[in-house]
Amino acid sequence: MMSGMTAKAKIAVSLPVELVERAQQAVAEGRASSVSAYVADALVQKTKLDDLASLLGEMLAETGGPLISEEAAEADRALGR
Repeated sequence: MMSGMTAKAKIAVSLPVELVERAQQAVAEGRASSVSAYVADALVQKTKLDDLASLLGEMLAETGGPLISEEAAEADRALGR
């Protein structure tokens, strides 16, 4: 979990049945302590991805935008892809 996340708020959400079943399965298999914990972890992960996307946008804006295809190809070669 993200640091400083000790206060809790109770909310009601509607989710697709399949997602609820998968969360319940995670609890049954011991991969989550509760459905609430499973959903909270998913929200933490989504928040991190959103933060990274925002940071990437800022970095691209500061460096002149996204890589052009030649730059991307050079980076792939350098990384052995």
